[in-house]
Amino acid sequence: MSDSQAVAGGESPAELLLRAAAMAPAERYALAAVAVVSVFLYRFLELHVIGDALRGFRGGRVELTFHPASEIYHRVASKCRSLHGRYLATPWLASPHLQTLFLGISGRPPSFTYKRQLYTVRDGGTIALDWLLASDLEDGFISKDDSTPLVVVVPGLTSDSAAAYVKHLVYSIASKGWNVVVSNHRGLGGVSITSDCFYNGGWTEDVREVINYLHHRYPQTPLFCIGTSIGANIVVKYLGEEGENTPVAGAVSICSPWDLLIGDRFISRKFVQRIYDKALAIGLKGYAKLHQPILARLANWEGIKKSRSIREFDHHATCVVARYETVDTYYRRCSSASYVGNVSVPLLCINALDDPLCTREAIPWDECRANKNIVLATTPNGGHLAFFQGLTAGRLWWVGAASEFLFALHESSYMHRQKANDHVLHSSLESSIDKSPYVNIMEDGMVAPVTKDGPGNNDGSPSDHEVGVQLSNGVDGRQQLEVSGEKHNEHVSGSGNESPAGSANRQGDGIYSNKLHEIIAPVKRSINQLTRHQRKSIWLLAYIAFVTSWPLLGSLAFITFRKKFRNPLRAK
Repeated sequence: MSDSQAVAGGESPAELLLRAAAMAPAERYALAAVAVVSVFLYRFLELHVIGDALRGFRGGRVELTFHPASEIYHRVASKCRSLHGRYLATPWLASPHLQTLFLGISGRPPSFTYKRQLYTVRDGGTIALDWLLASDLEDGFISKDDSTPLVVVVPGLTSDSAAAYVKHLVYSIASKGWNVVVSNHRGLGGVSITSDCFYNGGWTEDVREVINYLHHRYPQTPLFCIGTSIGANIVVKYLGEEGENTPVAGAVSICSPWDLLIGDRFISRKFVQRIYDKALAIGLKGYAKLHQPILARLANWEGIKKSRSIREFDHHATCVVARYETVDTYYRRCSSASYVGNVSVPLLCINALDDPLCTREAIPWDECRANKNIVLATTPNGGHLAFFQGLTAGRLWWVGAASEFLFALHESSYMHRQKANDHVLHSSLESSIDKSPYVNIMEDGMVAPVTKDGPGNNDGSPSDHEVGVQLSNGVDGRQQLEVSGEKHNEHVSGSGNESPAGSANRQGDGIYSNKLHEIIAPVKRSINQLTRHQRKSIWLLAYIAFVTSWPLLGSLAFITFRKKFRNPLRAK
């Protein structure tokens, strides 16, 4: 009794607590530390494996948003089993961050070889078109009379045809009998920049030119389009800009950011999102470094090198090259959410609600519900462009859902058909791929096209070139290229007897004609759009022109007739 009183009287409560804690075994402290770290990581990585287990590993239900009277849903999407089922993530990837990270590091893509064509756009830029046909390694490209459906794939930010998710998509569609072509962004896919124009999150001109070219070259082929991430934003924006006047029969949007301004706020909000922001900024700076000679001349190169976020890169590079006043202006004008209401093509949109890059806050729910051509599918999980399935993570759920929707659409009578063809095709649409897909491999490993003017072709006649490019599975998307090319000269009849002066005059006339077409095309397209919306618009324009020009014409007529009347009076 006296001993306990002495202990109690000589030690403070804190010392007693420490002594009691020291008596506990070290294993219990280790277990407690493991438990705390596990809870922290479970919340930090947004794991949902316990929730999946409580649901019996059935997965989350796919929620569909559509107009009640939408024929696209009732006649097409209703036949897609994947859109009316559940999605269960791979158990050891039951986290949006783990899924997104695994897709970027590995992704387990299928192995195959593309065939490449280099396409020169109107401003002189070069785009790599990577093909995978249903016949796989068959020589040559599809014939002009081929009616096999063709899917155009537009990759995401700093991604190209070598990305794991693109390979999953391309191989899946080609294995089912359709042809696929990946339209790489400018400066990606190992192709150098050949003009002063760069792509951005709202740049739709490249997609427009490629789709018009493919429709012009293969008029019997149904065209479909799939956009992923920032490529989805570009595709939806393009469809909204074109309205009815697009040859695309159907489209799919995967993990679109929708509203770039909201996405910018979201990606800088939390610590995890800021990690993604810095990682993407590093990718953008790597892209800029590949094309430093041009960007250093056009943009703020010192600012680009110091950029630590997407917003900073857009401030120093995108806004300067594309001539936007501010970064927010760029984000507002290039957000596809503003164009959803004008989409006239059957469109399936897929988004994961736990996407760590593209927040659910930006999804235009009401706009999608108001458009009868759009079906929006959302899943509770999936990450960004991942949606891994199975124990081995060998499949992507959205790949099967997208292909199932397009196949059901193709079998239905609801494919979009272009009502008017008001676009004036640039001359490059007829010549860029057929006449100049030469490939030069430079010292820095980049690929650039060679013009058709070369030795052995002095008469100026066009030549056809075919290039087969084998893309190996290299690191960082910079594929090593094995180029095998064969040149076939086809001389135009009578060109051998033409004098150099006549050839020069003919080329000058052609250049002048092309310039004239470039000037007239926007005016013609605007007038045609007006006449489509209201047939009387052309008469209204004529009336306005007459009224506004009448004071000038009246003054000229008065001066002219006054002089004529004065002369007879003077003669008398």
